[in-house]
Amino acid sequence: MQPYLLSLLSRSRRLFITLAKVMVPIMLVVRIADQMGVVEMASGVLTPVMSLIGMPPEAGLIWASCLLINIYGAVAVIAGLAPHLDMTSAQLSALCAMMLFAHGIPVEQAVVKKAGASFWATAALRVFSALFYAALITWISRHTGFLAEKIDLSWMAANVDDAANQAGWAGWLGWIEGTVYSLLASFAIIAGLLVLLDILEKTGITERFTTALLPVLRISGLSRDAAPVTTIGILLGLTYGGALIIDEARQKNFAPRTLFLSLAWLSLSHSLIEDTIIMLALGANIWVVLVGRVVLTLIIMMLLARFTRRWQSTPSRPLEEQTQGTGPV
Repeated sequence: MQPYLLSLLSRSRRLFITLAKVMVPIMLVVRIADQMGVVEMASGVLTPVMSLIGMPPEAGLIWASCLLINIYGAVAVIAGLAPHLDMTSAQLSALCAMMLFAHGIPVEQAVVKKAGASFWATAALRVFSALFYAALITWISRHTGFLAEKIDLSWMAANVDDAANQAGWAGWLGWIEGTVYSLLASFAIIAGLLVLLDILEKTGITERFTTALLPVLRISGLSRDAAPVTTIGILLGLTYGGALIIDEARQKNFAPRTLFLSLAWLSLSHSLIEDTIIMLALGANIWVVLVGRVVLTLIIMMLLARFTRRWQSTPSRPLEEQTQGTGPV
């Protein structure tokens, strides 16, 4: 037991240091940029785009906060604008879907780059997918009346938390406290996920689960080796899934195409549990923010799998052949 605990501590520490080296500098830059008004500048750029896809102008500021900071920052902006927001249920659901597709780009795509995929390619994939999906939802609503009823967000106005927006040392101390808490929580979660992966591997659940996923794997282009860690990231979050992929890639020497497809999937759809619940709490429609988003992700993955076949630099057995083995490939 002791050798395993020492090995677990070593693996967790190595992954945590890898993530911290990426996350902390980016988080600091984002904080400084936010204080300098970069979010407002981005909002000015995005506002005309919002009108083109059938969204109110306030959506530009909300999504800019989401893109550069995170979902929670965007929720705070929504709360601040709540008394003045004039949106239909379709527009709110489309905005929430955009936030789920593309948020925390500086930090999350830095993790993706560290794991082995292009920062800019995966970031662009997230942004354009978000815009396309939002435009599709608002177009359907405008022509069919789907989710056309007005929504009332005034109930959020009393719950605005201005701690993150405080000026001076108070704001910075709050930011440092939150960052330290996030890093400590990240270390604990990484250790827990490594234990979970080991348990799933030893009990054979990983193999059975991967076999059950084969129909999805066939159309997405993922290998069996990448499926378990990708699935964890899809359910819990890109940061943790990316950390596990970093570890697995070192051990199993994933092909570049496998890394790209796995990280592209994680970039588009991750943290399906926690983040989706937040959007549902705001009043978003589950068919838009969960079902439709997952379907679009699978369609995009099918296309990416087809277009990236020529990238495969190392020969690999087809999934049909892999199923004939009794253990991991």
